[in-house]
Amino acid sequence: MESNIKIKCPAKINLSLDVINKREDGFHNLEMIMHTVKLFDILSISYKEDTKTNIQLTTDSHIIPANAHNICAKTALAFLESSGRCADIKIHIKKNIPVGAGLGGGSSDAAGTLLALNRLAGNPLPVSELLSIAKSIGADVPFFLYGGCMLAEGIGEKLSPLPVLKDAAFLIAKPHYGISTPKVYKKLNLNSITHHPDTLKVIEAVKNGDLLSLGQAAGNVLETAVIDEHPEIIQYKNIMKEHGAIYSLMSGSGSSVFGVFDNHLKASSAEKELKKLTKQVYLA
Repeated sequence: MESNIKIKCPAKINLSLDVINKREDGFHNLEMIMHTVKLFDILSISYKEDTKTNIQLTTDSHIIPANAHNICAKTALAFLESSGRCADIKIHIKKNIPVGAGLGGGSSDAAGTLLALNRLAGNPLPVSELLSIAKSIGADVPFFLYGGCMLAEGIGEKLSPLPVLKDAAFLIAKPHYGISTPKVYKKLNLNSITHHPDTLKVIEAVKNGDLLSLGQAAGNVLETAVIDEHPEIIQYKNIMKEHGAIYSLMSGSGSSVFGVFDNHLKASSAEKELKKLTKQVYLA
């Protein structure tokens, strides 16, 4: 049985994001199309069963916590509690996905931790139990157990698979600041939103690989709660479009912006322009 493993944890973009309504529990019902991209955090994890539990976490990032408050440490503890085991676990996170960017880096790392520990422990938990743990950690974590492209509904936990976009190039740019997801949802005024994305048409376009129709139907209503305070979001979107993006949106609750291109040359042109404004530009 393996005692250590290295796993790549991908970022995601929201090809489209609609907020349907606010729930009684304070969360929101969503309709999102999530798609993983080739931008990865790298986790190195070791596992050794013991008579007591010790979880040690390190990272090359000065932004995320390197202690029990880290989402990966919380996930490791939840895995051990669910599997009824004690173990000595060491986790190192090489952080490449920007934080506070709407790219799901923390959720992806949590899912990667869960998958890696289950494998290292000899697969004691079925997929249904992994999903239950993932949902308890965060709404986006279940998606990252699968990756690819998915329709996510509810608070993000109801997943339906869709085909990945094979002929698209993704460019991601993040301003120097991050944005707090809870603050965005607190500021969101659903009554003031006059235009919502057409999720059914987005799904049809994804299934057909029709990038033009996808761009016409997609949207992100969370932009309405962000752009007044952060005009760079609009600036980055415009640069993407000026350099040939079929469409461009803020990903998740921001602050990153992505563009969908039909070839890498156009994406590379936009990349050069955006690097004049921010160092955090990724051709994914």
